Amino acid sequence: MFFIQCYVLYRRLKAQNLIKMTEVKKEKRGGINFFNCDNIEFMKTKPDNYYDLAIVDPPYGLERFKKASKETTGVYAKRGSFKSEDGQNWNNEKPTKEYFDELFRISKNQIIWGANNFELPPSEYFCVWDKQQYMPNFASAEYAWVSMGLKKPAQVFRYGIHKENAIRKAQGGKIHQAQKPVDLYRWILQIYAKEGDRIIDTHGGSHTNAIACDSEGFDLDIIEIDSKYFKDGLNAFDVYKSQTKLF
Repeated sequence: MFFIQCYVLYRRLKAQNLIKMTEVKKEKRGGINFFNCDNIEFMKTKPDNYYDLAIVDPPYGLERFKKASKETTGVYAKRGSFKSEDGQNWNNEKPTKEYFDELFRISKNQIIWGANNFELPPSEYFCVWDKQQYMPNFASAEYAWVSMGLKKPAQVFRYGIHKENAIRKAQGGKIHQAQKPVDLYRWILQIYAKEGDRIIDTHGGSHTNAIACDSEGFDLDIIEIDSKYFKDGLNAFDVYKSQTKLF
């Protein structure tokens, strides 16, 4: 018992020290905790299997975005089409092995978008967003790896990207280049999450997952390292909450 108590104390002290290494901005809205910090450092503060489910959409490291980010300047760069306000090329680098090691350590199950770009453990499960996109130069679907522990056969969410674009336009445009629909995340939660699940999202981006988790009644820790995406995503969440209070 003494050694267990020492270990628990060690973990707590270690977590406190790690948090002090980097400035962490936190905002709380009900059961949704927003963190503006490095996701690997954040995950290192959590014990094993702390989260029931991780729903993440990491950068894919696609070559065409690397090229575009170097060439894109002016208004499109400022809007975050390829660069954030902090000047970072958001999709240039794939997550490191350390990132995935920490993700699998702190979460019992995972759903990872863009999994066709990463080396992940074998799993017979996956889900697909059918974007109903018929233009040959654009992706017609996106693929997510689903961990074996969720024990769900392949699922397909059919939701037109043109419908989503109309919603984004009405809201003043999208926040993040890789923004996914709120309805997509709500669908994921309805199929894969259980009541009382503790959920983490390590790449907040547009923070549509936060809106979905709030709508479906789930607690969420959502991390975003970029200050502009953090601010804009939090603002979008607050706008959503103000609108729900009207009805």
